[in-house]
Amino acid sequence: MGSLIVGVIGATSGQRHVSGAATHSDGEVSGGMPVLSRFFGIVVFMNYNDHNPPHFHARYQDQEVIVEIDSGIVTGTMSQRALRLLFEWMDEHREELRANWKRARDRRPLLPIPPLS
Repeated sequence: MGSLIVGVIGATSGQRHVSGAATHSDGEVSGGMPVLSRFFGIVVFMNYNDHNPPHFHARYQDQEVIVEIDSGIVTGTMSQRALRLLFEWMDEHREELRANWKRARDRRPLLPIPPLS
């Protein structure tokens, strides 16, 4: 299956590749980005003191996207299958993502979010 570059129901934005952050066994991604959830090979993480609008990062294999929490706008490259799973998870946990964004802005520890089952 091919990769999907950007997209929210017909919307597109520029492609952006976030520099290679490696996942460590301590639950953080290099650069200090805590992992919020892991499911089906997808790792979801959020950075402290990141730029607006509220968003999270997700990695699947060597693909990485940034997803805006409220609009669902995607920047980056990820397979359609993984992106569908990511959107399903986001729809289930949007409030928890918003709460973690606020916690990150307040420099408080982020809370893990259950995986997609």
